[in-house]
Amino acid sequence: MMAPKLKDGTDKVIEHFMAEKLRKIGAKGFVLGVSGGIDSAVVLKLAVNAVGKDRVLGLIMPERDSPKEDMRDAEDLCKAEGVEYEVLDITGAVGAFEEALGGKVGRMPLANIKARCRMVLLYHRAGTQSRLVLGTSNKSELLVGYFTKHGDGGADIEPIGDLYKTEVRQLARVIGVPDKIVEKAPSAGLWKGQTDEGEMGITYEKLDAVLYGIEQGLPEQDIAKRAGTTVREVERVSRTVRLSAHKRKFPAVAKLGLRTPGLDWREGDEDV
Repeated sequence: MMAPKLKDGTDKVIEHFMAEKLRKIGAKGFVLGVSGGIDSAVVLKLAVNAVGKDRVLGLIMPERDSPKEDMRDAEDLCKAEGVEYEVLDITGAVGAFEEALGGKVGRMPLANIKARCRMVLLYHRAGTQSRLVLGTSNKSELLVGYFTKHGDGGADIEPIGDLYKTEVRQLARVIGVPDKIVEKAPSAGLWKGQTDEGEMGITYEKLDAVLYGIEQGLPEQDIAKRAGTTVREVERVSRTVRLSAHKRKFPAVAKLGLRTPGLDWREGDEDV
């Protein structure tokens, strides 16, 4: 099966990127949500390596449906890295939204509410403590839109956003993330028994092979053969990438002026 391979020194490149962003912007540190899963574990460890444990704050944000094991794993990760962390239960906040919406909210809309509640807490801590919010989305999730817009997709920088999920697993072993976390079934913990692969209907190995072929501009037939799947599956993934493009872009703005934000207003490469 065709699959992306982690490049040597990837951890050092990301750590330099994180440290430079913090230096240029002049923030005092980072804050990130720690879920007990592999993505946040990798970002947590890279952040500590990049700027030191004293400049990293972890937020553990469970709610009534969160697996207790995930919360314990998240705390263990923060303790192992020696970072300050807070446990902020969002059950009450989620319940308040449910009540405001009439008391009955569907499973997926409720999942989005949970993700957006966590984003609000992250940005509150970031704003009051002069920190940057670290995102924990990987390239696979970003490309197929497997994240909540203005929820877990809300971040100042995405350190592992150019690493496919399979590469994140490889990197996790390189930097010493515990095997228990690496081998855990990927899940956002949004409802009982929920898993990423079950929800997407495809394994990360196969998804990454398809996405990697799309990135290389290969014909769908070749992608299907190299990924060990069907052309129909490749078409489905390609369609998902196209339909989720709005989640990766600046909001559309009607063109009226000489230069328009998000369209042809050039910001340059500097952060400040």
